[in-house]
Amino acid sequence: MQTISNEHFTGERALFKAHDLRLNGCTFDDGESPLKESRHITAENVVFGWYYPLWYAHDVRVRNSVVLQDVRAGLWYSNDVVMEDTNYAGVKGIRKCRGVRLERVQLPNAEETLWWCDGVELKDVTVTGDYFCQGSNNIHATGLKLNGKYSFDGCTNVVIEDSQLITKDAFWNCENVVVRNSLIVSQYLSWNARNVRFENCVIKSEQGMCYVDGLTLRDCQLMDTDLAFEYCTNVDAELTAPIVSVKNPLSGRIVAPRIGEVIFDDPVVDATATTIVQTELPSPCLCKVA
Repeated sequence: MQTISNEHFTGERALFKAHDLRLNGCTFDDGESPLKESRHITAENVVFGWYYPLWYAHDVRVRNSVVLQDVRAGLWYSNDVVMEDTNYAGVKGIRKCRGVRLERVQLPNAEETLWWCDGVELKDVTVTGDYFCQGSNNIHATGLKLNGKYSFDGCTNVVIEDSQLITKDAFWNCENVVVRNSLIVSQYLSWNARNVRFENCVIKSEQGMCYVDGLTLRDCQLMDTDLAFEYCTNVDAELTAPIVSVKNPLSGRIVAPRIGEVIFDDPVVDATATTIVQTELPSPCLCKVA
């Protein structure tokens, strides 16, 4: 593998179709698409400072590097990408890629980042930005710290563990989602989704988990959560703390220490199709109608 060290590259397509190349201490500046169509590239201690640095690339390793805020659409249509210990400050950063692994990466301007990707692994990644991970599939995240709106919209096969998510309207239109051992603050959580499971999570939500088909909660605490489970089918919820209110679930079972209000105000909804158990009442009560 050839090594290039301490070079400052300018001009469009500076290393077009480069392959089997190690870059160390280099800067890319004032020129679009410097590593377009590249193969088998390792970049260490590199500063990316211009548009479209890695498009249609394959087998790319980026370590201890910086992608500046002016970089737009930095990594698209690429496969087998690993990024470690890197600050990626550009927007619309990673799209339509296959096989992406980010470890100890900061994404401070992650608007519209990680869209339409397949095979995404995130470990100890910090994200600030809206519409994170839209339309992506086969996602596994551990130690994710996310602050933004509308995250994980339209995703399939998502597993998130040991994470903190502050994100309005997360997991909309998703299918096959599992979240474990995490703190979630999300207004309107998981609407219009299928097969969603939360395990040992603390969740703060307003009108959370509505219009879900196949919703499971195990050992979860719902903080200040109101009007939950509206028009949900196949709910299977075992909660460890009181919940403010439940409204018009369509079917299933909900167990909680206490529920402030159980609302069935839609005459079309069959209240008997959902069993609601409040375990801290003098004797466990099956509540059908508020």
